Amino acid sequence: MKFQTRLTELLNIEYPIIQGGLAYLAYSDLAAAVSNAGGLGQITAMSLGSPEELRKEIQKVKTLTDKPFGVNFAIGQHGRRFDHMVDVAISEKVPVISVTGGNPNELLDMVKGHNIKTLVLVAAKRQAKKAEELGADAVMVVGQEGGGHLGRSDTGTLVLTPDVVDHVSIPVVSSGGIVDGRGLMAALSLGAEGIEMGTRFIATKECVHAHERYKQAILQADDNSTVVIKRSIGAPARALKNNWTDKILEIEEHNDGYESLKDYISGKANKRFIYDGDNENGFGWAGQSAIRIKDIPTVDELIQGIIKEAEQVVNKWK
Repeated sequence: MKFQTRLTELLNIEYPIIQGGLAYLAYSDLAAAVSNAGGLGQITAMSLGSPEELRKEIQKVKTLTDKPFGVNFAIGQHGRRFDHMVDVAISEKVPVISVTGGNPNELLDMVKGHNIKTLVLVAAKRQAKKAEELGADAVMVVGQEGGGHLGRSDTGTLVLTPDVVDHVSIPVVSSGGIVDGRGLMAALSLGAEGIEMGTRFIATKECVHAHERYKQAILQADDNSTVVIKRSIGAPARALKNNWTDKILEIEEHNDGYESLKDYISGKANKRFIYDGDNENGFGWAGQSAIRIKDIPTVDELIQGIIKEAEQVVNKWK
């Protein structure tokens, strides 16, 4: 069965499935595997230390796949400038750029005229309408179920997706709480034209940078296994609950501010868990969808399983 939408046509992909930016995890191995399996894989640009490192990752993806792929720019990350990294993506003629975590205006201006498709992650209808005005080719809408950084409201994917669909004319991609074929069909029924998944792609064999303890923590998650941290500094984000996030929430409860939080919420603390498996001295992002993840397949097995389940849903509807 063909799952062709405006998104698959826009990005020239087989299935309307996008792999999230996944800070410190989304590199060439995973990106190429997702693209080869028919979705859109992405490299996380701002987790790399220099333009040269980004160029190497882009060139490596090109050796691993001849399919379209994207480069994600988390432009709100620690106030880092992104111009020099975007210049690399432009010079390497990447097919797709996605923007998360900040005002996309400057970046969208930089890529105009370069035949690069642009996706902007939003968490509110207002942001989606603005992204369309600025020239984004599609918006990815993340509900509060998602992992990593979220919107400041608690609006869920089920409500947010159709609200955005009704107020923009460009394709909408649904994100947050989606891990399988039922999630894909739910998103399509809400008017979305594809899905973005983050947590689900961490628990795959090709996500080679993720420590086994991190993956197992996702597999063992229940409905109380994730918490939202960083609300007190206006940057809410969902992570796996552990002693480290308990410390973060305790600091936030006392309103001690960013200076007291910065070492606990740093990239170093994140990497101690996701790279080294140090669950006691770090944290790992994950969405509520972790409760639905019970295996670590290859990316191809995952995507084929999603499509097969989606087909079963379609057949039930007939």
